[in-house]
Amino acid sequence: MSTEHTRTLSKGLTFIMALAIGTIVANLYYLQPLLHQITRDFHVRVGRASLLMTLVQIGYALGLAFVVPLGDLIPRRKLAVGIFALAAVMMALGATIHSFNVLLIFTLILGLTTVGGQVLIPFAADLAAPEERGRVIARVMTGLLLGILLSRTVSGLIAQAAGWRAVYWVAAAGLVVMAVTLFVALPTEPARPHQTYARLVLGTFALIRELPLLRRRAYFGFLIFACNNVLWTPLSYVLSASPYHYSNAVIGLFGLFGVAGVLTANLAGHVADRQRTYLATIAFSLLLLSSFALLGLGRSTFLVLALGVVVLDAGMQGLQITNQSLIYALRPEARSRVNSVYMVSAFLGASAGSYLAGNAYQHFGWSGDCWLGGILAAGIVIPAALRRETSARASAVLVP
Repeated sequence: MSTEHTRTLSKGLTFIMALAIGTIVANLYYLQPLLHQITRDFHVRVGRASLLMTLVQIGYALGLAFVVPLGDLIPRRKLAVGIFALAAVMMALGATIHSFNVLLIFTLILGLTTVGGQVLIPFAADLAAPEERGRVIARVMTGLLLGILLSRTVSGLIAQAAGWRAVYWVAAAGLVVMAVTLFVALPTEPARPHQTYARLVLGTFALIRELPLLRRRAYFGFLIFACNNVLWTPLSYVLSASPYHYSNAVIGLFGLFGVAGVLTANLAGHVADRQRTYLATIAFSLLLLSSFALLGLGRSTFLVLALGVVVLDAGMQGLQITNQSLIYALRPEARSRVNSVYMVSAFLGASAGSYLAGNAYQHFGWSGDCWLGGILAAGIVIPAALRRETSARASAVLVP
């Protein structure tokens, strides 16, 4: 039975879903501008502190693999509200931790409970009319992008005023508000065909074999998110050291330079609706590659460093929207599972990027980190330029 049903996606509901997605995805990024402070407070080395970002991304990938597919089995309204409530509890617990080893375990579990946004994104794609799906995805993804950007800014400002633990209390309160709002605002869905959880999860991984376009775009997603964390994982160390010596608040504000990614996401949505995804992929991947040249040159120059952040976020978000617009057209009845496959790959890339960036920065400094990012970005540019894809519809393998 298809999930294509009577659409009730008003502008107000789109806004609420975007706001909710941004609120919960922020959990993954609050620590990024604070890693230098965590390193001092818990007396650990840079490489060990970067494990926090690695583990939260791994936990998120596990949630994508084993929780998000439930959106094709049980009502997504019920699933999303439950995840938001559980994430609120986890954030409140995070404020009470005083052992670094416990904090490591906590971040893994936190990532697992932060997947509510990835339940809502395919829900919005279902509710949207086919001819405007790319733009709708871009709108709800704008919430995700702003959540990522503002999480760093909010985290830095709150930590500056009340310490880094206060960030978790504020985040917990926001999640409670969103859980209640979603319970009231989200529509109900038609009954879905019954299937077991085991079959659902196994079917999710079967999509990797069945859909070549999904495999290719999942590979791109892996490298996109790896590149993103190659920048953001060590950036707080750069900005807190010479010649900048910035405070937590200023480091957090630095994330606002990524607002270009929000504008790019909406542009990418319009381009995707016009079937220009090949050219979009080439253009945005080149932006991603060029950003690391700027970042390398900007180690001691504020304006160049800021420009590098702008260009990286524009390239990353443009590629992300292009990817999602393509994969959501593959299997309308299995969008939660398609999304799960793609985002598992993306956040495995994010965890790998955090781990590699922490070690690259510890051993080779900022220039080594930027070389790492450039190599990863080239892994998108070269295959994207060498092979032009067929449409998402033609790439889908029909199941009898």
